[in-house]
Amino acid sequence: FFFFKQKTAYEMLRSLVGSEMCIRDRCISILMNLNLDYLLDQIWEKLALVRVYTKRKGQPPDFSDPIILTAERGGTTVKRCCETIHKDLINDFKYAIIWGRSCKFSPQIVGLGHELMDEDVIQIIKAVSYTHLRAHETPEHLVCRLLLEKKK
Repeated sequence: FFFFKQKTAYEMLRSLVGSEMCIRDRCISILMNLNLDYLLDQIWEKLALVRVYTKRKGQPPDFSDPIILTAERGGTTVKRCCETIHKDLINDFKYAIIWGRSCKFSPQIVGLGHELMDEDVIQIIKAVSYTHLRAHETPEHLVCRLLLEKKK
């Protein structure tokens, strides 16, 4: 029977090369595929990245392509999330529906100042203008609207 003494991270530090390193008494190696999950977790933690997933009305959330927000680069608010999607989205913003850890109950209706947390899901509701409704008016709706206006 052979017993091997397990080396500590400090002992291994001397023999590490190029794609290998030690962080907090843990050795990480790309070549040996060692502790890469730990490295990824540390990167997310140190950079304070927040993943926000989007959801369209009547559809499930899109977990394949999150919006990445940070406190240092504009903040983690609903307003910053809207700006990341499109610069003019804030002009039409009505409210947002949030699912996740940042709200007291799920789903919750929030405004632009709400702080988002990692892995929240957001659905943005836009205000619809009267001229926009008129542009999509059908002949039947036009007749009804004209009759209602005549009644006044």
